[in-house]
Amino acid sequence: MKTRPGRDSGAAQALAGRRSFLGLAAGAAGGVMIAPGLYLMEVAQAAASNPAAGANAKVRWGLLVDTTKCATGCTDCVTACNTENGLDPRPSPTSAQWIRKVEIREIKTGRTQSLPVMCQHCAEPPCVDVCPTGASFKRADGIVLVDRHTCIGCRYCVMACPYKARSFVHEPLTEQKADVPRGKGCVEGCTLCVHRIDKGGTPACVEACAKAGHAAMLFGDLNNPASAIAARLREVASKPLRADLKLDPGVRYQGLA
Repeated sequence: MKTRPGRDSGAAQALAGRRSFLGLAAGAAGGVMIAPGLYLMEVAQAAASNPAAGANAKVRWGLLVDTTKCATGCTDCVTACNTENGLDPRPSPTSAQWIRKVEIREIKTGRTQSLPVMCQHCAEPPCVDVCPTGASFKRADGIVLVDRHTCIGCRYCVMACPYKARSFVHEPLTEQKADVPRGKGCVEGCTLCVHRIDKGGTPACVEACAKAGHAAMLFGDLNNPASAIAARLREVASKPLRADLKLDPGVRYQGLA
């Protein structure tokens, strides 16, 4: 991601964080193991202590999906995500998919609904909790990301995610997007198009849904009472997926049975 004006201090902190990470890793290799997992925990804390430069802690980015406007068979959001992030437009069982359309059916009434599912950008992300290196981390503005430089491909986060929102890159990658670095042997998932957000834009899926005339996805700052998404959430009933897990996702759904 390109450095923006005013982010020199953030870049310096990032460099210091990486040096700290490498120092801890070297110490772990040559030191005495005090307790199982101790060094891994130290390394994870060193990586996680470096929040992404430019992320505003006063902001929490989120999505509101209106399932009553999400049409069965429509994949505009999926196509836009694949195009924007350089993913395979014809996903196979082993290829990465950051957003997918899911059809659900209410058992008692038989009512069916279609909705997109992606990383839910939880306030309490289990993927971050289980990552041994700190590669899975949450930015100050609530966006959950993966640092491919520190990801060791253990896939603990894949197992921990209750939304099946993480993918593992099995094959070498070519023709990557400059703003979306990816790598073989790494885990990845929806970034809310963070490269767009940091430039004042919106996620590609939201933009595509609006251009198609569906207007089923609304993006914005959940913490700003004056934002369109915050206003809509005050007006309509909404719920997160798997509310019972108390993860406080940044993605909310309107119209769920």
